[in-house]
Amino acid sequence: MYVIDPPKQSSLAVQGTSDRFPVRRVFCVGRNYEAHVLEMGNDMRDPPFFFTKPADATLDTPCTVPYPPLTEDFHFEAELVIAIGKGGANIAEADVMDHIWGASVGIDFTRRDLQAQAKKMGRPWDWSKAFDNSAPIAPILPMADVPSVEKGRLWLAVNGEMKQEADLSQMIWSVREHTATLSQAVTLAPGDIIMTGTPAGVAAVQPGDVITGGVDGISEFEVTVGPPA
Repeated sequence: MYVIDPPKQSSLAVQGTSDRFPVRRVFCVGRNYEAHVLEMGNDMRDPPFFFTKPADATLDTPCTVPYPPLTEDFHFEAELVIAIGKGGANIAEADVMDHIWGASVGIDFTRRDLQAQAKKMGRPWDWSKAFDNSAPIAPILPMADVPSVEKGRLWLAVNGEMKQEADLSQMIWSVREHTATLSQAVTLAPGDIIMTGTPAGVAAVQPGDVITGGVDGISEFEVTVGPPA
């Protein structure tokens, strides 16, 4: 018997069905598009690295996300999302696709001012990345229906104005490469989510802004920024 009620299982919608994909962990790939690496003042030769968000930071789209506390610089980052269906450690690049259940698209919301402070002080990024409602994700498309996770247009617009537009082929580290690398550090498990990095064009949003985006042929999202929580 639990001494308190156990947390609700976090989950995401699956396209075309009432089924849900249970979320175990959320891994995010840092600095995975050259232009974004450069706009953030970093070195594109760095190997892939990862940070995490809690499972309950995920939420279905369309949705409204309250403007979060402790920030005056609330940024969007559009990303291809990978859903792991079969676990494993030290997965070979050639076998990665066998472990992926589906794909989607989402936003890695970031409190950029807190991230800048953390970088300056040599501290973890948690408060800038791993906060409530920081990972809205569109309904997941099963891999049998996904045209590709290696090419395809990734885009994001704010109030109808295009802000981010790139091709998945521009990733520095492909889905096969970064998933294999991640599996060397942790044993991946069914329910794990990987947010695969964002292209250039990240910027701040304000309450009332409507953010739309997607990956062509996979999924699309709509997120409204609400008033402060």
